[in-house]
Amino acid sequence: MPTVSPPWSYTLHLSRDPRSPGIARSTLRSVLAAYGLGELAPTAELLASELLTNAHMHTTGPYALYIRPVGAGQLRVGVWDKDWTVPSGLGAGFVHGAMPHGASEGGRGLALVRAYANSWGASLLGEPGESSCGKVLWAECGWRGP
Repeated sequence: MPTVSPPWSYTLHLSRDPRSPGIARSTLRSVLAAYGLGELAPTAELLASELLTNAHMHTTGPYALYIRPVGAGQLRVGVWDKDWTVPSGLGAGFVHGAMPHGASEGGRGLALVRAYANSWGASLLGEPGESSCGKVLWAECGWRGP
């Protein structure tokens, strides 16, 4: 597994456009390939896709994808938006990997995040009304080796 030196991170600001999640996934794959972390791409892309889709479907403004390593073979993907509401699917009390009821129309995206991420969470930013306020929903994945 390659080590990362010097440290790096990327932020991709996305417009309110239905093509934005796909552009973000392509960017994520390119970044991981450039750093020799392509084996993380399937899981990282799934995690990012679910977080991006959540921001696109449930918020009204722009959003951003963050990508950064958190250790050798470990990656954090995060999605920022201006809405302070943290989805209940990432809150305490949910069982790791639990899926919603079979008849549920929604809720599978964050259940997939919980099932495939090594860890996940939400961070609130700033104060309401500030230009940098909102939240970041994040998930971490890592290379587990053979």
